Amino acid sequence: MRTGLKPGWYVLIALVLYALVVTLAWRHDRAELHRLRAALAGAPVPEASGGPERYVLPLPGACLPQEPENLPGYPRPYRKGANQGFIFTGGDACVPVVYGTGVVAAQRGRVLKAEQDYQELTAAEFDALVEAVAGGASPEQMDRLRGREVWIEHPDGRITVYAHLSGLRPDLAVGQLVERGEWIGYVGNSGTRPASRGSREGARLLLEVWRGNVDTGTYLGKGLDPRENKDKLLTLARALFAVP
Repeated sequence: MRTGLKPGWYVLIALVLYALVVTLAWRHDRAELHRLRAALAGAPVPEASGGPERYVLPLPGACLPQEPENLPGYPRPYRKGANQGFIFTGGDACVPVVYGTGVVAAQRGRVLKAEQDYQELTAAEFDALVEAVAGGASPEQMDRLRGREVWIEHPDGRITVYAHLSGLRPDLAVGQLVERGEWIGYVGNSGTRPASRGSREGARLLLEVWRGNVDTGTYLGKGLDPRENKDKLLTLARALFAVP
């Protein structure tokens, strides 16, 4: 007596298993989206299995900068302040930092700022801005110094700032939800001196990580001068980012 299944049954079983896998994946995505929306609305959010995800660096394959001047807390005498983030430049990022390279979101979140219509400062406007911030820069002046920006608010309350961008993903808009590692824009050098704009040598990406409001809250590494506390600062950063 033959007990084997007919070929049609194998096809049916395969289809059922495929549908089950797709359904489970869809439910997982829906659950993650629900968690994100709840967090951004201020509601309690259950931890995902395995604990919260670590952030990724905005340039795939990059490492944390090592030069003190590219780390948070390094003095910026021209505006009587300090660097507020991590600057990724060629030779200090473990990957080439080339004008037009893709930039990704460090963590899932909601877009707070997406400067699609950014207008670059003229040479005269830039010089006037630098003169105006000699005694310290206001939040509005810091915005102009960062060039084209994207801000993303994350479920854990942090805000990441991506600055000096040359352009943004065409459909990126305020209020949009993005995933960790999702493409958001391009490396550039907007907001810098006019002579360096658009050049390969001047390409950079500034990433700031804030608690509270940008410019008035606390940035990651605030109060730590990297010339004296580089190891401590990098330890803090490695605890947040998925890097060695």
